[in-house]
Parts: sequence; structure tokens; C-alpha cells
Amino acid sequence: MPHTAADARIAAPTPAQERTTHGSRTPARAPWSHGVADGRTGRTAGARPRRRPLARARTATRALALALIAGLAPAPTLGQQPPEPPPIEPGQAPPPGPYAPGFDAVHYDLALTLPDTGSTIRGIMAARIAVVAPRRDTLALDLSGLAVERVRVGGRDVAYRHEAGKLYIPVPAGAGVGDTLAVEVAYGGRPDDGLIIGKNVHGRRTAFADNWPDRARFWFPSIDHPSDKATVAFAVSAPAPWTVLANGERIDRVAVEPPAPPPGSTARRTTWRWATAVPIPTYTMVVGAAELATNRAGAACAPAGDGRCIETTWWVFPPDTAHAARVFGRADEMIAFYSRLIAPFPYAKLAHIQASTRFGGMENVSAIFYNGQAIARGRDIEGTVAHETAHQWFGDAVTEANWHELWLSEGFATYFGALFFEHADGVERFRAIMEGNRRAYLDSDVVGRPLVDPAEDDLFDLLNANSYQKGGWVLHMLRGELGDSAFFDGIRRYYRAHEHGTARTEDLKRALERASGRELDGFFRQWVHSPGHPRLRIGREWDAAARTAVITIEQVQPAEWPTFRLPLELELATPAGPVRHTVELDARREVVRVPLPAAPTAVRVDPEVRVLVEVVRG
Repeated sequence: MPHTAADARIAAPTPAQERTTHGSRTPARAPWSHGVADGRTGRTAGARPRRRPLARARTATRALALALIAGLAPAPTLGQQPPEPPPIEPGQAPPPGPYAPGFDAVHYDLALTLPDTGSTIRGIMAARIAVVAPRRDTLALDLSGLAVERVRVGGRDVAYRHEAGKLYIPVPAGAGVGDTLAVEVAYGGRPDDGLIIGKNVHGRRTAFADNWPDRARFWFPSIDHPSDKATVAFAVSAPAPWTVLANGERIDRVAVEPPAPPPGSTARRTTWRWATAVPIPTYTMVVGAAELATNRAGAACAPAGDGRCIETTWWVFPPDTAHAARVFGRADEMIAFYSRLIAPFPYAKLAHIQASTRFGGMENVSAIFYNGQAIARGRDIEGTVAHETAHQWFGDAVTEANWHELWLSEGFATYFGALFFEHADGVERFRAIMEGNRRAYLDSDVVGRPLVDPAEDDLFDLLNANSYQKGGWVLHMLRGELGDSAFFDGIRRYYRAHEHGTARTEDLKRALERASGRELDGFFRQWVHSPGHPRLRIGREWDAAARTAVITIEQVQPAEWPTFRLPLELELATPAGPVRHTVELDARREVVRVPLPAAPTAVRVDPEVRVLVEVVRG
């Protein structure tokens, strides 16, 4: 049943409902900036790479991949390279089908040396990569713009080919399904992107990774796609004044004094070690290094009886500590809320970090980066903090299997970010946020595209009001359609089934159907896989003899958009007070008769802010 004002504040699950185990990226002044309070959440990517026609090459590449998987085409022999795939620029979708057919990255060990001056880095990436399909003899890793010095497989130097952003590595003869390759790559150079080394807003030198969507390849070799999650460990050598932060838990910090430092270098350096215990997507694998001040934001204890208490900290440039204390003041409360509502916090800690990201906020696993200028200029980014914290569950722990289902990350963070303010500040704050999100979507240029949009091949163009605001509204309408109990039960089922893995829209639909006992094909078909929304023209007449208001509702959206089926609440203003009436729309034109003591003076559509509709004049 639709949730009402009385039940709009979310109740935490009972102990029986809670789990007992556990396992945004927006430019500061961008079209999709993280201002949840004003209804605009999202991210853009600044300068985008140029788009290139890849359709013919992608078709051929996919055909070969599928043939290899099916055993219909012979695999290339060792030393014979497979047909070269088309170059894929950052931000472009990879060819359809498996991103790295036959291989699964299990773990990355990354030793990284950050420079005292300049921007030249050195790295050694040691990975464990499982062979998951037969007859594979060449592994292709993503690595762009850096020089490869050496490649080893199983401890032995091997010949390799590095071109067009791909590092082709031969697989030893006899390696088959179930085997794990030990791959080591030594490399170095000046990153073109992905690892930003330079001066922060206060003129101090810093280094911050900024990977979304597929820019990890600019500073370490990897299978750079959200479908391939892995654990990661970092050993980062940095100038001694810097604090180095990364995903997971800090293992140790060791001071090192080189016997003969190069000219211009500081003698004292520190090596910081961090590691994750669970697999994460490459676009969230980050390091950040700078002179940082810190203060505990609190210690939020994740429920479910596992005894953990999650340490929540913030780290900012020293001049910005006063504002940071205000911005992150409820960071621990957010963790506690989401841990009760969804599941225990999925990681070992959560650090909020002022950084050099091009986005307003970036949900890196357990180490969220925020735009340095936004904090330095005193902007209220608490909505961004809630959005990025919600991402730790949705986007990070449960990751979209394909870029085109980005709403499973951004739509969830948009809606669950708003839910925190419903819980903490009341239903009116929540409704204001949802109304702002509705307006942002209706005013956008993507209303004629479906929410899941496989035709879009530029990843940055997926950072739009469909993925963010419409995605959040789809969840809100599902909550209204199913009722709080079934909706949140379904969300928890979905999360439990895919924690530390990947998911698709169909997985969410199945989980909600099982929780509610309802068939949701029609809902997902019209709201997720079709373009648009209901555009309603409302007419009003008064039948004095019958003392009845005659309300005509027409769906006037384009013919190629669906005829939407949805419950629509009307509020009729009368001298005796407002009268509400709910209509089940399922046709392009509906006529509703509502008995009233006097003629209505106005008709208000959707007073409780429950459905994504647009009211048009004329």
C-alpha cells in the first residue's frame, strides 16, 4: 500500500530482520552537483574525451569473444596475438559481452612511489588473476600512458605488447580453468589522468587518485571495469610530511631515510600500507596523499550483534578544519542509520577526505573524496556526505555489473541520501528533497531516454538526471507501491544476495517480487526500460445538479512513451477544506467524478509527493 505521512519516518528493522553477518562523484559547480537539499545530486566529469565511432569494431570483437567462449573459434597460440580490439578512450563503454573474457582479477598488490617534485611515479603491480574459461593464452590488462619496464608471469620475465591502452601478456601453456596467474608489472612515468599530482586549493602539493569511471588504468595496470572486483593492498612511499590514506585498514607506517636522496628530494620518506579484506571495483581503488589535519567525526557501531564499532574520521587541509567539523558533524549518525536500515557497514572504517577530485564527491570504498574547493569555500555539502555514505552499500558493496545500469548505484545513493534526512529532520525535509529531484529530472534533456540506456556509449553521458533523480524516484514509487515493510525487506534481500559482488536491474526486481509477492514486470517495463513519464493535463468542471466535481485527466506525453499505470492522488480545495481522492490511472484519458459539498476552487496533483508526474497547461 502507499506509505502515508503517518508512516513516512522509517522504522529500523527488528532484530529478526537485521543481518547477522557482513562481509559521486560531482564537480563542484556542475550540472549534476551533489546538493541533495536543493534536489540536485550527481556528478559530471569536466572535460570529456572525444567520442569515436566503434560500432563495427565492437561487433567484430564481440563476435570473436563469443565464438571463443563457445569453442567455435580456435584460440590464438602462444606468441600469436589475438585480433586487436578497438581503442577505448576513458569514458567510453567497452564492447558488449565480458570485459576481460576468460579472466577474473582476484587481488592486486600495488607498490607505488610518489615523487617529491614533478609528477613521475614508479609502480610495481603484482596481481593474482584466475583463469575462468578454457583455451585462453593472452591476458589483456588496461594501462594507458605509462611506460612498462618489465612483465613477469609466475616469477619469469615474459614478452609482452603494450599499445592502444592495453597491455597484452602471454599466458603459460597448460594454464587452464581453475588456475591462478601470478602477474607482475613494473612501470612508471607521468600519469595523464587518474592520479592527480599538483597543488591544492591552498597551494600545497598533494596527490589524489580520481578513477571514475575507468581512469584507474592511467596509474596502475588492471581489469578496469566494475564487473571485475578484487581485493587490493597498497604500499605507498611518500614524502614524510604527507599523510597517506587508502581503502581498507591501515596495516603499518614505516619511516625510511634513503642513503642518497636524489637532488631536490627530501631525505625523509614514509611507506604507508593499507589493504582491503573484501573485493571492491577498480574505480574505487584509491590513494590520497597530502598534509592533512584530522579529527574524529564519531564512532558509529554497526548493529547486528557482530561487536564491531566503525571508526568514522575526517581528513582535511589544515586551513579548513573549522568548516569540516560542521560538514561532517552527522557522519557517524549516517553510518548508524544505514547500518540499521540496510545491513551492517560493509567495510573496516570510513574516512571522509578533502581531496583534488574533479567531482563534488567520489564514493571510494571506505575513503570518500570530496572536492577541495567546496570545503575550502565553506559550502554546505552535508547532502553530499549522505549521498556518498549511502554509496558504501550501493555502488561499492553491491556494484552495477554494467555501466548502463548506473542507476543501481546513483539512483540508490540519491534516494537513500534523502532517506537519511527523512529520518533525521522529518518528512517535510524529505518531501522538499524529492520535489527538487522531480524538478531536476523534468527540466533535464534526458527525459526521452530510458533509465537503463544500452544505446549510450559515452560513460560520462550516463551521469544524468535519469541515473540520479529518476533512479531515486523509481525507488520512491516502488516504496509507495509495495509499502515500507515489503520494500525495505526486498532491498535487504537484494543487498544480502549481492554484497561484495555485482548486480543487475533484474536482480533487484526479483528480490522485491519475492519480498512482496507482487509481479513487477509492468512497473519496471514502464519506469526503467521505457522513456519518459506521465505528462498530465487536468480539466475541471462542476456539475451543480449532482453537486459533483468532474475531473478529466489526460496523459499527453509523446506517443512513443508508455501509457502509464499508476495511482494518482488529487487534492481538491473547497470552502470546507481540502478533499483528497485517489485515481488508478491506466488509460490516456480518465474522467473522475468526486461528490463535494461545493465547487472546488483548485485541484492539486500528488500532494504527498509520491509519483513522478508532470502537470502541463492547455
